[in-house]
Amino acid sequence: MYYSLAALAAVLISVMVAINGVLAGAYGLHISSVLIHAVGLITATVAAVVKKEKLFSVRGLSAALFTGGAIGYFTTLFNNMAVGRISVTAILALSLLGQAVTSLVIDQFGLFSMPVRKFRPASLAGLVMVSVGITFLLSGSGASAFVPVLVSLLTGLTVVVSRSVNSQLAEHKSVIVSTWYNYVTGLLVSAAALLIAAAAGASGAPENIPAIPAWAYLGGLLGAAVVLLSNLCVSRMSSLAMTLVMFAGQVFGGVAIDAVILGEFSWRSMAGGIFAFLGLVLNILLDARAEKPRREKHTV
Repeated sequence: MYYSLAALAAVLISVMVAINGVLAGAYGLHISSVLIHAVGLITATVAAVVKKEKLFSVRGLSAALFTGGAIGYFTTLFNNMAVGRISVTAILALSLLGQAVTSLVIDQFGLFSMPVRKFRPASLAGLVMVSVGITFLLSGSGASAFVPVLVSLLTGLTVVVSRSVNSQLAEHKSVIVSTWYNYVTGLLVSAAALLIAAAAGASGAPENIPAIPAWAYLGGLLGAAVVLLSNLCVSRMSSLAMTLVMFAGQVFGGVAIDAVILGEFSWRSMAGGIFAFLGLVLNILLDARAEKPRREKHTV
């Protein structure tokens, strides 16, 4: 079930990145970030009210547990910096490469209270397939600009660290409370960044409110759904396995969006998705094989 939820989150991410790019194109990086986090906070607040969550009953918890949204702010900022300069497919591929590397480090050393899952040489086969998938995705994508390529890679780091921190808060409280604080801190940081940019005369505020479709404001709602789903899955899957699921989900989601909405079909993206999916399956099988002796030992 958790693999399916992670795949759904991945599809939502591919839609969200495209939507947020439209908003950033209209309002600029800083204002669009505030709008995205504000919509996400409203969504999380509604969910918290419906579920009657005790949002302020957090005494005694470490301040570090509330930094997920501040880290996640940079994910939104980096994505918006790259959209329009390189393809969405390239952004997703580079981000997922960054996630794969970060996830390997987290699993290897058990960072963020995650269980230690030592790297196994046999896992190289799955990583090779993922690398082949990324190569297909980047081939012909126009990913040549240094800054958007760099920030897309960095989103891999911010995504994994942010969801790991949010997951720890969810373990102490609940998924909805964790999501709510994610958007509170994210909104505070994005608002501070906007004020600093405005003081420097670089806020990028449009002279008139642009006429853009209502759906362009839904990125924050999708982001809240992604955070909720990620919090449910991250502690129940290895960090690398979750990254591979997200890879496959985002690629196939992107291919479907391009085919249905834009009327374009990319064989490169499909080939990359297939290789990523094969790498995912191989990694899951290896994880299950490694965990079997441990389960048998505990049942004896």
